[in-house]
Amino acid sequence: MTRARETLVSLEATPYYHCISRCVRRAWLCGEDPYTGQSFEHRRQWVLDRLQELVDIFAIDVCAYAIISNHYHVVLHVDADKANGMTDQQVIEQWNRLYKGHMLADRYLAGEVMSRAEWEALSELIEKWRLRLYDISWFMRCLNEHLALQANAEDNCKGRFWEGRFKSQALLDEGALLTCMSYVDLNPIRAGLAETPERSDFTSVQERIEAYAERRSENKAKLGPKRQPTKLHPFKSGREKGSVKCIDFELNDYLCLVDWTGRAIREDKKGAIPSELAPILERIGLNPDAWLTSVRYYNRNYFSVLGAIDRIKAYAQTQKKSWHRGQRAVLRSYRLVMA
Repeated sequence: MTRARETLVSLEATPYYHCISRCVRRAWLCGEDPYTGQSFEHRRQWVLDRLQELVDIFAIDVCAYAIISNHYHVVLHVDADKANGMTDQQVIEQWNRLYKGHMLADRYLAGEVMSRAEWEALSELIEKWRLRLYDISWFMRCLNEHLALQANAEDNCKGRFWEGRFKSQALLDEGALLTCMSYVDLNPIRAGLAETPERSDFTSVQERIEAYAERRSENKAKLGPKRQPTKLHPFKSGREKGSVKCIDFELNDYLCLVDWTGRAIREDKKGAIPSELAPILERIGLNPDAWLTSVRYYNRNYFSVLGAIDRIKAYAQTQKKSWHRGQRAVLRSYRLVMA
């Protein structure tokens, strides 16, 4: 039975979520339709443009993305503190970038004098908009509705473009985040659309690699990028202050791990994690021997939640459930039970 989205999202448990949207029946988001020969490649840029626009509006960042022929993946980071730190005026201005202004909000921005009743009504609206600015459902709604309208207009048709509401998966810890991001970034390689991460078009890993290479070409004495790609949630660099929110492992380590994993998966070899990469996984509690299996069969083994077994059990309790599917795969993937 379909469950309400608010029962699947708990910001107290984690700010990281993996979301997937898939086109209905034989509709094509992008790529080339083998039945008609029509190309929809240009629609990939639609997704990127809209993602960039929404990241500038919402208090939600993109950690990873991959745009495939009939679906896309995004790994999102929800920053509730950012939204709650906005002034009333900032909330109104951000919301007005999505939808037409409200009469009371327009009067407030114009500096007009308002009665107490009008101000109370506006305050309620502002708080509702503030909550929506860090709501995954509203983020995905604004993304999918926009894409569906564009696609239907181009196809000169009406009706559903997406097969249903988006699927979401809670990522409860660093190990879950690393596994999920790697799976998303390597999606085109698993599908046989690219041979290496740097050739995986319209993926976050390609964007990070290009920014990394560009930075190194500007100053070859530097070992890593001086800045992160502007569209993506940053990795830890060692230079940020404690208040800066970031993915808690090094970009260079991530790129090395994903590059090796992509080549191993593409060649369809059992493989063994190289000794220089194993510590990356061990530090966050993942089992190096099970790494390739975790990424290769990610969508088969993991479902609505991913993380160390104790965190999954605690998450299930908050949802008044006794268990979540995929716990057996988690026990194989994690080297130890994380506290």
